[in-house]
Amino acid sequence: MTQATNSTREHFGSRLGFILSAAGAAVGLGNIWGFPTQAASNGGGAFLLVYLVMILIVAFPMLVVEMAIGRYGQANPVDSMRSLSNNATAKTFGGLVGWIGLSVPSAVLAFYSIVGGWLICFLFGAFADMFGLSGASAWLKGFSVERNLLGTLIFYVLTVLIVQGGVKKGIEKWSTRLMPALFILFAVLFVYIITQQGALEGLKHYLVPDFSKVWDRKLILAAMGQGFFSLTIGGCSMLIYGSYLSKKENLPKMAMNVTLVDTAVAFIAGLVVMPAMFVAMQKGVQIYAEDGSLLSSDTLVFTVLPLMFDSLGWWGELFAAIFFLLLTIAALTSSISMLECPVALVSERFNTKRSLTSWVLGGVIALVSVVIVFNFGELFGLVATVATQYLQPTAALMFCIFGGWVWNRQAKIKELEQGCPDFTLGWFGRLWPSYVKFVCPILVATVIWASFG
Repeated sequence: MTQATNSTREHFGSRLGFILSAAGAAVGLGNIWGFPTQAASNGGGAFLLVYLVMILIVAFPMLVVEMAIGRYGQANPVDSMRSLSNNATAKTFGGLVGWIGLSVPSAVLAFYSIVGGWLICFLFGAFADMFGLSGASAWLKGFSVERNLLGTLIFYVLTVLIVQGGVKKGIEKWSTRLMPALFILFAVLFVYIITQQGALEGLKHYLVPDFSKVWDRKLILAAMGQGFFSLTIGGCSMLIYGSYLSKKENLPKMAMNVTLVDTAVAFIAGLVVMPAMFVAMQKGVQIYAEDGSLLSSDTLVFTVLPLMFDSLGWWGELFAAIFFLLLTIAALTSSISMLECPVALVSERFNTKRSLTSWVLGGVIALVSVVIVFNFGELFGLVATVATQYLQPTAALMFCIFGGWVWNRQAKIKELEQGCPDFTLGWFGRLWPSYVKFVCPILVATVIWASFG
């Protein structure tokens, strides 16, 4: 099976294309919404410092495993996991792990696209404000089944249109356009916000760590979990993108580049959102409760920041549009990788046309989203919790156990020596096989344990 797909398999056309696509898969609302919110809730600079350490010791080694499994198998997650062993039982379990992994992007996409739809509606709402269409703006920014349906369906159509183009003409083409746009929009927003009153205080809170908080157990676990989700470990996106990576490429170096771009986006998001929060506080918007906890952590980007933009007149309307365009781009670069996982499986297993497969599978997951929209109170939080707190960490733990214990050490090293012949000569190459085997599973189990806490 693996060999059959090997010769005909599409690959990324360039290194930059791969790095921006894979980083785009990792860059999502977790970086731009989740990271600044976590930083604001956990002492700003102290959280940033611990997060950067956690990215290196938890997320990066596991990213290498996931990408290596994909490139070794040269197939979808199920067949790539099966290829790790010749033992029939291990193959069966590997396939099962692949299916668990595959359930993650499908389940995440079901609720994520609803949030993506909100972003699109807020973006349209910002344009409506600019043209004085207050009725339309109120509807677009309000919360209704009709509005949620409209936004969700537009978001799905955009996602499917990119995925149906394939790896080079769809995912790579759009990632290399959307990711630079993301950085440019961030730069424009940062320059604007930093000139506002109160912004420098926010910047100081974010960049200057309070070292007394660095060893706080809650902060360390939050930073570990955030680093883990930031790189979508266990989300299958990295495995599938790894399978489109040429054997000539230096895989650890590529993984490090993806990690750096992803971390840069989270860091820059903090540079924008944290000062913006302090600007909002100067304008009289209440952000923190009496006990110092964040008031609206879940809805920070939909409540606090729009209030700040509203207080800034016409310029605020323009920058609100830029901000929600930025968030929509981040959400899209992630959603295309989520849909790609099941599309790759069906088109490889059944030799179906990519465009038809993309629309059919996108339509099926969209139907699940529609059910969630109509039963929002009962289902949205439930699906989000099951997908991110249970399915994703479980898949990550399984990938880790299979990558560390089932996949033969020699075969693993051989895979990484392709494109990086002196892999075992460096300290990382010597340490990594044992680290993945013993340390990573403990760290992932800790993330799972913390999510139950």
